[in-house]
Amino acid sequence: MKPYATIAGWVTVALLGAAAVGGIALNRGESINALWFITAALCVYAIAYRFYAAWIAATVLSIDETRATPAERLNNGRDFMPTHRWVVFGHHFAAIAGPGPLIGPTLAAQFGYLPGTLWILFGAVLGGCVQDMVTLFFSTRRNGRSLGQMARDELGNIGGIAALVATFLIMIILIAVLGLVVVNAMKNSPWATSTVAATIPIAMLVGLYMYKLRPGRVLEGSALGVILLLLAVAGGGWIDQQPGLRELFDHPGLPLAFAVIGYGFAAAILPVWLLLAPRDYLSTFMKLGTIILLALAIVWLRPEIRMPALTRFIDGSGPIFGGTLFPFVFITIACGAISGFHALISSGTTPKLLSNERDIRMIGYGGMVLESLVAMMAMIAATVLDPGVFFAINSPAGIVGKEAADAVATISAWGFPVTVEQMNQLARQMGEATLFARTGGAPSLAVGMASIFSSAFGQGMLALWYHFAIMFEAVFILTTLDAGTRVGRFMLQDLLGNVWKPMGRTSWYPSVLFTSAVVVAAWGYFLYIGVIDPNGGVNILWPLFGISNQILAAIALCVASGILVKSGKLKYAWVTALPLTWLVVITSTATWQKLTSDDPRIGFLAAADSLSDKLAVGLLPPEKAAVAPQLIFNLHLDAALALFFVALLWLIVADTLRVCARHLRGKPVPPLSEEPHYPTQLEVAWARD
Repeated sequence: MKPYATIAGWVTVALLGAAAVGGIALNRGESINALWFITAALCVYAIAYRFYAAWIAATVLSIDETRATPAERLNNGRDFMPTHRWVVFGHHFAAIAGPGPLIGPTLAAQFGYLPGTLWILFGAVLGGCVQDMVTLFFSTRRNGRSLGQMARDELGNIGGIAALVATFLIMIILIAVLGLVVVNAMKNSPWATSTVAATIPIAMLVGLYMYKLRPGRVLEGSALGVILLLLAVAGGGWIDQQPGLRELFDHPGLPLAFAVIGYGFAAAILPVWLLLAPRDYLSTFMKLGTIILLALAIVWLRPEIRMPALTRFIDGSGPIFGGTLFPFVFITIACGAISGFHALISSGTTPKLLSNERDIRMIGYGGMVLESLVAMMAMIAATVLDPGVFFAINSPAGIVGKEAADAVATISAWGFPVTVEQMNQLARQMGEATLFARTGGAPSLAVGMASIFSSAFGQGMLALWYHFAIMFEAVFILTTLDAGTRVGRFMLQDLLGNVWKPMGRTSWYPSVLFTSAVVVAAWGYFLYIGVIDPNGGVNILWPLFGISNQILAAIALCVASGILVKSGKLKYAWVTALPLTWLVVITSTATWQKLTSDDPRIGFLAAADSLSDKLAVGLLPPEKAAVAPQLIFNLHLDAALALFFVALLWLIVADTLRVCARHLRGKPVPPLSEEPHYPTQLEVAWARD
């Protein structure tokens, strides 16, 4: 009876999921309950993890739990170190879950709830989760090598060097944008700054406790860290009310940027168990706790989605960003559906900590499933707001007007009514001076989360929940930055190791210090430029961030497809080739439009030309005229980088096809670089946990 009960259970999950997805996709003209979004997500993720991920792990990858991982074989106590599976899961999830799953869905809601929701659901289970899992597996089988180095080993010099250069440069752009977002989130916010700062000594204490004082006592260390973390959150609110202490953590962007740069350098050179792994592990508790709390509140309240399924802005005239539904919804939502940044973590820090291959499915596929759920929560939080309020918060003043009366008149004329009184009352409730033109997605997401939390746990706590959400977003992003910096160090060491062998030794301290300094200086420069940009920097860099992130994912899937074909698994290569094809189409289309569009709101060059013309005839106000040359330079730089990245992608795709074709015709190709099988000795040691 048991097998029949199991089958009946999964059939029920499948039917429930199909009904929920169908209800979301086909509903028109009537409000829809947010509970359907949760139901659809949980059912789709459960089926995908139970069946699709299990099939890939067992059949496509042939995961072997008797095989020693590089963390066991190369254990040096600094970069390579076998770590408890839940600690690795926490580190991996914290590292991959940056601003993307929060900000991307919020911004993409300008098209309506439907396009982004479907992309989050199916992009994740068919693309993002697959990329994360196969990259983690292939890197683990290759001594934890970086994505760029794997490309060089498996594809040869042409594709390999192109991949090394592309991944490293894209990595620098991604970290700089992450740093910019987190600096903007902590700027002049003593509560957020003090809480984020407190996570650093807490993590070091937990690292010492788990690895030196009470080795292996994961639960004890976790409990200690969680208690201290909650005290830090509460303490941040207390500090915010103390005039003498408040000033210590109340800083503008530039000092915070230098602090973030210093933190990134420290996180890259210290032993991974002392700061990076326990900090990211603890941050995961805050992330997961908040997301679970949000999900429970949504289930309890069952709020109605107020944003329509599709808005008038699918034609590309949206106020938040320019561009049509295709391809820009797939560019705007990266993390949460598929993100190339994850491939860097899956071939960076995570494989060096993994103690057994059997955890690859849980950490690689499961970690991405969890991030996709975060993106779904962000979509719900954004779309339960009145559409007029959503657009008032996220529309820049240059589109709707600087004055509140002009902004509400413009937004109401779009068919999304909102009033000045409504916005002023909302700002007072959140403890803010104004919520008009708070672009970037973070404030509107915080307003949505605070509205749900306050409805579930007390209407008088709106300001508290709003600032908690802002702090939650900052912690979310910073954990990606520190892991990304360390991964950037590994990539540069791999790159320089081709020139001088000692530089490729990841634990040789002269190489560690030099490469860490170079990586931090590179993204620190772009972070500095972004912080001093009066327009915030994010508005120009975010489209490049989205395109380059998806190009990076396509490069990872190229490498994975090539390895599958060379391993004699041509019939399974569609698993990675299908999402690869889709990414090549959307990134190439988006880059073409960003380069050639005559609309200044879409094209980089058109925007630069428009700004130059206005500057020449004196149509710009003085404050914008002062920074116009810098903005024009940045737009040209974005265009050049986007063209360079997509050219490298096509080069890598062509080289992958060449290598696969030669292999299938029996001609020589670079041999597989997989390490030999060594039996694991760790099973007994881990059994007590």
